[in-house]
Amino acid sequence: MNMPQDPFILFSFVNTQLRDHYASLEEFCRANCCEMQDICDKLSSAGFEYDSALNKFC
Repeated sequence: MNMPQDPFILFSFVNTQLRDHYASLEEFCRANCCEMQDICDKLSSAGFEYDSALNKFC
């Protein structure tokens, strides 16, 4: 799957997917054949961090 390149669009996309379809970021990444660290790095550069207890980026 092609992930959005803009970190703010990626933030919205990933959080929506996590909320609606996946119990964890790990599950999302496995299902979409993407690297968790790549997503975390891209979103971290825009000031977002993954909160596993909430299952979303904040």
